[in-house]
Amino acid sequence: MRKKCLLIIITACMLVSCKRYLDKTPDEDLTLKDVFTNRLYTQAFLTSMYAGQPWDINPVDPPNHAPWTGSSDEMEITYPGSYVHYMNRGGWNAQNILDCWQFAYQTIRKADLFLENIDQLPLQEGYTQEDKDHWIGEARFLRAYDNFCVFRLYGPMPIMDMAMNPNDDFKNIGRSTIDSCVDYIVKDCDVAAGLLPITVTSDKLGRATRAAALALKARVLLYAASPLFNGNADFKDFKSPDGRALFPQAFDAGKWKLAADAAKACIDACESAGYGLYTAPGNDPVENYTNLFLQNNNKEVLWAMNFQAFQHLERCSSPISYGGYSILSVSQQLIDAYRDTLGRSMITGYNADGSPVINTATGYTENGFAAGAGKYWEAGVSNMYINREPRFYASIHYSGAKWKGSAIQMYFSGKDGASKNTTDFSKTGYVLRKFANPLINIQTNTGWDLKTFIIFRLGEQYLNYAEALNESQGPVTDVYKYVNAIRNRSGLPNLSTGLTKDQMREQIWLERRIELAFEGHRYFDCRRWKIAAKTNNGNLYGLSINNGTSQQDPSFYKRAVADKRIFVAPRDYFWPVPQSELDKDPNLLQSMYW
Repeated sequence: MRKKCLLIIITACMLVSCKRYLDKTPDEDLTLKDVFTNRLYTQAFLTSMYAGQPWDINPVDPPNHAPWTGSSDEMEITYPGSYVHYMNRGGWNAQNILDCWQFAYQTIRKADLFLENIDQLPLQEGYTQEDKDHWIGEARFLRAYDNFCVFRLYGPMPIMDMAMNPNDDFKNIGRSTIDSCVDYIVKDCDVAAGLLPITVTSDKLGRATRAAALALKARVLLYAASPLFNGNADFKDFKSPDGRALFPQAFDAGKWKLAADAAKACIDACESAGYGLYTAPGNDPVENYTNLFLQNNNKEVLWAMNFQAFQHLERCSSPISYGGYSILSVSQQLIDAYRDTLGRSMITGYNADGSPVINTATGYTENGFAAGAGKYWEAGVSNMYINREPRFYASIHYSGAKWKGSAIQMYFSGKDGASKNTTDFSKTGYVLRKFANPLINIQTNTGWDLKTFIIFRLGEQYLNYAEALNESQGPVTDVYKYVNAIRNRSGLPNLSTGLTKDQMREQIWLERRIELAFEGHRYFDCRRWKIAAKTNNGNLYGLSINNGTSQQDPSFYKRAVADKRIFVAPRDYFWPVPQSELDKDPNLLQSMYW
């Protein structure tokens, strides 16, 4: 893959050695006293914590610590240097694991240092009690977010509520129980929510807010209520050296109510402050979904990270002939998940040979080509791509789709096909379109603008609430209300009434898969629901990319295996702790089954 663009967001030194890291202050020559007696230095220290977050905007490259999209069933990443290939093919272990552990704990330690030393900074002109409270709220939120990042990967984790020093004894730090971890994160969220404003002014966009803290609390409690963390029999014997069970020993249905209440509190507070589901002028469903991710800091965004004129995502998702790498290869499984314009699933399952079970009532067929154009598709495209729900057209580059004034050609000899580049090409015959800006011209290097990536948005909270409420009370009125709001924004009709709890769960899971695609949720959803052994094991499909000499060559549109995935259950539901961390602390315990 071509050399990636280097973007420096915040001037902060990220050090490899743990001891060297612990010895340093923001500009390496200052003492902590220097930092926390100078307002500008203190503010810079706080700002540097924002740099220590996973770069979800870049799912390709290992240094960004965000391999979620390519290691779920959403896509295959062509670039061979991506860490996702170790994960997908069973080649990961404690020796070569991507070190998200130390990456997160570095920022957690920064937050601890900040909170322990902020009282040294005297109130002064330009630094009021309100500023101090705001900064403390930001630090508590960022500490909560990074602890959540550890929790979702490793489960029971060490709670580091004080900044360790290089000479401290690291050998007695152990994991806390799941419930203790959740309580600790939630407490930080509560404190942050009490100190932060619900919105910020335009010069502080990207900083933590009460909305972000409430959203994080709701997500944490949703995870805690889910099967992976709530009465998971596979991990009931995972115990600390002193015999404490680290996972809850029994399922607690009340955790779903806590999750539902937190999500509803987030929704109500945010909507009262002016947040809401984004809709584009004219309320066109494709534009609603497209522009949600292009209109920075729109009213749906609760927290987004700023990445300046970041180019790499655009280049990785743009087809070859448009100047891109074409390596974010969307899976056929996800293509199959998009429904028809009436909200009906076109494919309801798979036969033993991987062939689809087609819902004939929808009229779906994988043979032939469109005789005429529709509102969102061109004449001559495969019949696989007509009459799809609008989010499909806003999310996927497929052969025959119009992009920047010309038709994409993903078949083998086409201008965007596998024959055009030996290293950069789509392995499935599809490429990610979501997040792509049609005004950017990679070939002329023009049109680049501020790029943000949404971490929390109100639409997710609607689905969080609906899921938790359905699990707690069944498909009551509010469950329909919030799922239908997401569907209606995307041009789909309301759900059928009279669904059972199980049927509603199925609809919510599918809605999350489509609405939140490529935003980093699918990887964790499949794990917390304990279905990853099915979704991430076996063949990942695409089209026959080594076939096709024209747009309407049927040989290209045959399903083919793009990757063979390996998921070892229950081991792979949690990440292994890096061996280097275990060598420092024998009480830490390796993750169970590793």
